[in-house]
Amino acid sequence: MSRARPPAAGVEDLLRTLAPQVLGALVRRHGQFGLCEDATQEALLAAARRWPAEGVPERPRGWLVTVAERRLIDRYRAEAAGRRREEALAARAPSGDGVAPAADEVAPAQDDTLTLLFLCCHPSLTPASQVALTLRAVGGLTTAEIARAFLVPEATMAQRISRAKQRIRDAGAAFDLPPAAERSERLAVVLHVLYLVFNEGYTSSSGPDVARTDLTAEALRLARAVHRLLPDDGEVAGLVALMLLTDARRPARTRADGSLVPLEEQDRGLWDRAMIAEGVELISATLARSTLGPYQLQAAIAALHDEAPRAEDTDWRQILALYVLLEGAADNPMVTLNHAVALAMVRGPEAGLDLLAGLDDDPRVAGHHRLAAVRAHLREMAGDREGARADYRTAARRTTSLREQRYLEGRAARLGGP
Repeated sequence: MSRARPPAAGVEDLLRTLAPQVLGALVRRHGQFGLCEDATQEALLAAARRWPAEGVPERPRGWLVTVAERRLIDRYRAEAAGRRREEALAARAPSGDGVAPAADEVAPAQDDTLTLLFLCCHPSLTPASQVALTLRAVGGLTTAEIARAFLVPEATMAQRISRAKQRIRDAGAAFDLPPAAERSERLAVVLHVLYLVFNEGYTSSSGPDVARTDLTAEALRLARAVHRLLPDDGEVAGLVALMLLTDARRPARTRADGSLVPLEEQDRGLWDRAMIAEGVELISATLARSTLGPYQLQAAIAALHDEAPRAEDTDWRQILALYVLLEGAADNPMVTLNHAVALAMVRGPEAGLDLLAGLDDDPRVAGHHRLAAVRAHLREMAGDREGARADYRTAARRTTSLREQRYLEGRAARLGGP
């Protein structure tokens, strides 16, 4: 059997691509999502240890399915009640060193990515649990990797994932696509979870790093997978385009010392033009044929920013019109914050500040650092240095991101005063 020896990064990418295929094959065959997911993770870990040194098997998916099934056999052996099932499994499992695939693994793999995403984003789960389970079961990340990404202890993340699998089991969720009547609503949850993963990676909510590219890359990979399976869905295409157009600006978001650079001050020569071109082409195509949804509107806004050669060339009037549409499509105070900035750029800072005033009593955002930061920015535009300085300091106290905190404190210091 021929074995190639790719670099470790190549093995990691391959394993993440194969993870949903392997888990899907096991769940279709044996049920027991929780046990199959654990067995799949053990097989992925075994491959991560062996393949970089020994080479990738000729049929890597079959190798992983075989190893995972053996882990299932081991688990059933440990349970007296599972003896009869263990014997049935053992009769089907191939012998040898775990690299020879079962007969049905030679056939082209069924892509279970979408089915698994629906299962991991089951409505019985909290958003945090949906994110964690998605990254583990569909993304193929280990519990330790997910815990590091979200800056929590591994034991805490393990408990979160375990509880999520238990809730899915208690809910009696089947390994199948949801009924057609529920599919649109459930797909919206899947897209929201991928968007949460991307945003957490692009602008870390806590800790010293402004971004974690492992999360943005994984969110984009999974969004592309959904787009491949649902190529005619406008919101799926919109989400992929939004991720591309946003992540294209990442190289210019920080200076050499790690400090943040606001959009209007970024060196646009550092932006990834290939990602921008792909994102613009994708959103242009979907806008022409689909009913507008929130992700498409956000992608259209991002495209206008990315296509402007200079900050002063930005078409703020068109962006403002898109934010008006977006607010009508999504009841989200964060949209109103961005709408206020666009309004200020077109009609002046006082108009933007008037719009922000309506958020002071909104519990979803009233104590959020971004409300204080946007108000500070608009007050600075209006020449209210003292008010802007106070708001920048309030925003700095509220954020848990160390780099955002340093940026906001720097903006306040730049305005002088005590």
